[in-house]
Amino acid sequence: MNKNIRYGDFLGAVRLKQRPLSFNTLTAHRPARPRLKLRLVDFHRLLFPYVGSRFLEQARAVVPLSLFMILFQSTVLRTPPDGYQTILPGLLGIMIGLMFFMEGVKKGLMPFSENIGYTLPGRSTITSIVFVAFLLGIGATMAEPAIGALKAVGSLTNAGRTPFLYQILHDRAPLLILAVALGVGSAVMVGILRFYYNWRLKTILFLTVPPCLILTAYLAGNPRLAPILGLAWDCGAITTGPVTVPLVLAMGIGISASTGREDNPLSGFGIVTLASIYPVLSVMLLGVMLDWGWLGETAHAVSQVAEQPAWHEMAIISDILNAMRAILPLTAFLWLVQRFMLKESPKNPAVLIYGITLTIIGMALFGIGLDFGLTALGSQAGEIFPAAFSKHAAVANSPLYPYWTGITLALLFAALLGFGATVAEPALNALGMTVQNLTDGALTKNLLIRTVAIGVGTGTAIGVAKILFDLSIENMLIPAYTLALVMTFLSSEEYVNLAWDSAGVTTGPVTVPLVLALGLGLGKAVGVEDGFGILAMSSVGPIISVLAVGLWVKKRAQTRQRSIMEAS
Repeated sequence: MNKNIRYGDFLGAVRLKQRPLSFNTLTAHRPARPRLKLRLVDFHRLLFPYVGSRFLEQARAVVPLSLFMILFQSTVLRTPPDGYQTILPGLLGIMIGLMFFMEGVKKGLMPFSENIGYTLPGRSTITSIVFVAFLLGIGATMAEPAIGALKAVGSLTNAGRTPFLYQILHDRAPLLILAVALGVGSAVMVGILRFYYNWRLKTILFLTVPPCLILTAYLAGNPRLAPILGLAWDCGAITTGPVTVPLVLAMGIGISASTGREDNPLSGFGIVTLASIYPVLSVMLLGVMLDWGWLGETAHAVSQVAEQPAWHEMAIISDILNAMRAILPLTAFLWLVQRFMLKESPKNPAVLIYGITLTIIGMALFGIGLDFGLTALGSQAGEIFPAAFSKHAAVANSPLYPYWTGITLALLFAALLGFGATVAEPALNALGMTVQNLTDGALTKNLLIRTVAIGVGTGTAIGVAKILFDLSIENMLIPAYTLALVMTFLSSEEYVNLAWDSAGVTTGPVTVPLVLALGLGLGKAVGVEDGFGILAMSSVGPIISVLAVGLWVKKRAQTRQRSIMEAS
């Protein structure tokens, strides 16, 4: 037998139903291929383009803010942060966690939501669509990384001065998170109906914001409920993060495209606005129901409140379990909708499992980093803030500056923190490019980013002033949102959508816990009842600034058109 038989002869024998030589015999005389050996540098060259860009994206959001906080505390306040051995690994954990988390959401959760958004309208009734949207909003909120900030900052509240607020953040924390989730679910449901029936965002805002302001005034008149106002309005900023926004937008835009009813280039915006307003309403209603005793008794005295540690030796295991409890139910829900309502199976199950695994790992790492990194860094900076203008036991030679100089430095720090965090926000950069394309350059990317950043910086400074001078938050929120409503009435629909949505994209998973911890640490240091409210003011600021620029762009266009008509 010819030992030099070729592989083609083997295939020919199969076609002729002949008995071929064994594969081992055929390959015994083929030249051996050299084994592939990968060096460490080869692994680096293969993985760095994939991992490096994703890690650097998160580093750009975490590192500048952290360095700014550390440098300000070390130079201006002359007190370096304590606990570098835990803070620095915590910050690294946040960056790695967010990298894994964002990649996991893209690979594991987004394909489900996009497919449901584009396919469900053609196969289900509007009732089924709205029900799915409602449950999606609830599940997305539970999986939001920043929702863990509510638990992390709970230990910074004062049980003696605000027992009702302390109870909500501790014993009633599950109810608080459920209230926020129900608010987001309701917002997504209304947002889907808006896309489906082509409702104007202006109309929804005028039906939603005034009741929020009325309820705000009611809570402000109740000494027990007044301290939760800042928490309620801050919850609106917590909900619009890297899970809720892309998932609900994917579904909403898919439904909008399937119905073909959008009539302006920015009609896809607006759903993020609702997801940041409805939780405010739901948390305030939760406070009212607890105060009226509808959900059981709530402690009225300090003696009924038991202090709890900020974290314990099982914190890491707790973060992993929390991540699984948040991600797995959402994944199961999306799979059930696709499998039984759409009658489809996942096209790439291995990729989906890979994405879900990354999401869980990333959320767990983020939670660990949040406990030991951002929360510690923000609270430390807030607690020694007053040393700039008043006596502080932990800072030698305090006050470090004359009173009004120290106050000015504190407010300037807050404005720069808000401005810098906004400029570094990846979601805002993506939004700016989208708006520039949709408006044909009438509103450029750089102009939008600067406008939003100025609004956030101004709002952050006002929020810090609220804590420093112990101002009533209702006296700041009600006039600000009233002005926003007046400007909304004067503005065109597309700029209303953009302005109100811009407040949501500026509060990412890094900014929220850092600002919350900063505010609560500052409030604890100056002895005010609560340190909430900074996020609330930094959310209304960009609404007003973007609406103002929109009115200016509109006025400029009208002037140019009038000049052209007069010239002709």
